[in-house]
Amino acid sequence: MRLSISSTNVQEWSGDVLVVGLPKGDPSTTAVNLESRFPGVSSALNQQAFEGKTGQKLVLHPLANGNPQRLVLIGLGDADAIDLDGIRAAAAAAAQTSIGCNGCLGIQFPWDSQDSDQAARISAEAVRLSLYADQRFQKEPEERRLPTALELIGLPASAAAGLKSVNATCAGVELARELVAAPPNYVTPAALAETAAALARDYGMELTILERADCEARGMGAFLAVSQGSDLPPKFIHLIYRPEGAVKRRLALVGKGLTFDSGGYNLKVGGAQIDMMKFDMGGSASVLGAMRSIGELKPAGVEVHMVVASCENMVNGSAVHPGDIVTAANGTTIEINNTDAEGRLTLADALLYACEQKPDAVVDLATLTGACVVALGDEMAGYWSNNESLAEALDTAAEAGGEGLWRMPLRQSYKKGLKSLLADMKNTGPRPGGSITAALFLKEFVGQDMAWAHIDIAGPVWSDKGKGVNPAGATGYGVRTLVNWVCAQA
Repeated sequence: MRLSISSTNVQEWSGDVLVVGLPKGDPSTTAVNLESRFPGVSSALNQQAFEGKTGQKLVLHPLANGNPQRLVLIGLGDADAIDLDGIRAAAAAAAQTSIGCNGCLGIQFPWDSQDSDQAARISAEAVRLSLYADQRFQKEPEERRLPTALELIGLPASAAAGLKSVNATCAGVELARELVAAPPNYVTPAALAETAAALARDYGMELTILERADCEARGMGAFLAVSQGSDLPPKFIHLIYRPEGAVKRRLALVGKGLTFDSGGYNLKVGGAQIDMMKFDMGGSASVLGAMRSIGELKPAGVEVHMVVASCENMVNGSAVHPGDIVTAANGTTIEINNTDAEGRLTLADALLYACEQKPDAVVDLATLTGACVVALGDEMAGYWSNNESLAEALDTAAEAGGEGLWRMPLRQSYKKGLKSLLADMKNTGPRPGGSITAALFLKEFVGQDMAWAHIDIAGPVWSDKGKGVNPAGATGYGVRTLVNWVCAQA
């Protein structure tokens, strides 16, 4: 989609779909100004009792010859409460009204109280992301007429700087959505490795794939234990973005890569959504999507290591048993008291490997616990961190990306719930505080002085009904946060 800033006003704009945001209250000066070009607008507003409340929408089809084909009025709520989140939601709603037209979409909101660069970026991201639809697996995909260009009307020309990263960032989100949504017979561990290979080829990155024998040689007993019940070979993926010039910061992104999770011998039953366990590789999709964006944006001064330990968690005669004791790459022994708590086992060896790269900070993303979904729902991810600076940076990055993120307590006293009679630790603790003990388990596999954060994306990885910038289905959660965080370190 072509993105630009338009210096014209709504009286002169000549695209195909014109969207105007109106604050709550009177039709406002903007609406009055529209009357001269679109006679009857004020009457239509009164007739429909349009007050400018948040979420209100009025679609008009001007009868006069020429463009625009549609005039859309969107309520923005109280004028003094309009913020960037409101702009994002309104832009997503505006995009939906443009479906059916394949020309230019123009948006004019009351920009004056907003940072112009941020407003431009947020609006453009919202438009592109909300128009996404995955039709890859349909025999006869429905034809969709979508706008080919977006013009933001009334912003200063300098706001164009905010548009520079939009298409690259959105492409990363879309890649993550495609990976999460695809069925497990398409997205296998080998397919994730092939995706990483394509990124390495297209963006000049370095790629290492460790096969089963390589992982055995490195003592990755926790990861390999999870993989041993599947006929598909595991793939341990290490993708590196190296900037031109000096490296000021080295970062590691670790993603959980379970391309299907049956639960193992602790089989998922009842309401455990076994049919949806294709999205258990959502963390790997997020970090691969982020690397796709980073590869195009090419941030200076920051080196990024992406690590994914990918496999399936299946049941056969070779599958790991409840009660087995396995050994991670650092020699830590783990009693597996629940084979459905497999993601943390794969992440244990992945985190150890990531820390070997000597990064300044490590962030892992995983669809790890149902407990986090119970706590925060499907619009927010929980995160745990041992470093205040990293936590603040992630909060800032998530807010800029419009991705809900809430810091959770890393309460050390809960670690006693992981105590094992036989091994160094168990892989699960008591049911209460399950997402906290999961984070404490992972913390054991990062260095004591390593800045680390764990983000549990089990809730927001998927949207059943869709909301805002996310159509129903895979959301690509985490990509915008990671890209913003990495680029802020440059």
